[in-house]
Amino acid sequence: MIPQPDKKPIVVVTEGGPHIWAIINAITIALGPVTVILEAPESKAAILKRRARRQGWISVGGQLATMVLTRLGKRFLAPRTQRIVAENGLVTEPQPGQRIVHVPSANSPECLAAIREIRPGVVFLAGCRMLSRDTLAATDCPVLNYHAAINPKYRGMNGAYWALATGDTENFGSTVHLVDEGVDTGAVLYQLHGKPGHGDNITSYALRLAAMSRGMCVRAIEDAQAGRLVPVETGLPSKQWYHPPIWTYLWNGIRRGVW
Repeated sequence: MIPQPDKKPIVVVTEGGPHIWAIINAITIALGPVTVILEAPESKAAILKRRARRQGWISVGGQLATMVLTRLGKRFLAPRTQRIVAENGLVTEPQPGQRIVHVPSANSPECLAAIREIRPGVVFLAGCRMLSRDTLAATDCPVLNYHAAINPKYRGMNGAYWALATGDTENFGSTVHLVDEGVDTGAVLYQLHGKPGHGDNITSYALRLAAMSRGMCVRAIEDAQAGRLVPVETGLPSKQWYHPPIWTYLWNGIRRGVW
């Protein structure tokens, strides 16, 4: 469906990745061209140092070990992700003609300048840095975020994994929410609950959820453009999660079969 002439442009801000491009390409097919503001990834060292100030280096060291292990495992588990792509008809790379604006950070002057130039009707975040107070204040349109977990119960990292690892299988899913200054604390707008596929693991949950969530993301953007966003009350507790430390990851894998 091609947007009507009176519809304002759509901006997606992201660091990229196959699951994010699957969503971006679905939005483009449904709603017409979007502008992607692609930020440079934040260094892992900066992320870990910031996290260590809150959690301590022992916990963060365990998280780093899991990150390294799962990164190495992606090479051996590639057939699983390829099947998800094929079964769901996902397009996981930028397509010819896609407008991409490269910026150092979602909070950089370059990003703000691009948004002001485009004058979008909606800014859709998907896998990028938290926006600063100044950036949010300077963005004169709804700002939505796609989160690959159920909010507010699984804010932060790897929420789909944690739902399965804690036996909360009914809350394997994803969320689109309004963006505020907190970590995934904005008002929930839409949620989708689903199930992992056979053989899914921490490296494939994001792609699985992206396949499920494409329609929800399209609807959220359509509703933002039409001015009909309505927050919903989930009744769920709020907690922020991180990468599982290696000892927790191995224990959950052996004990629950959740990898």
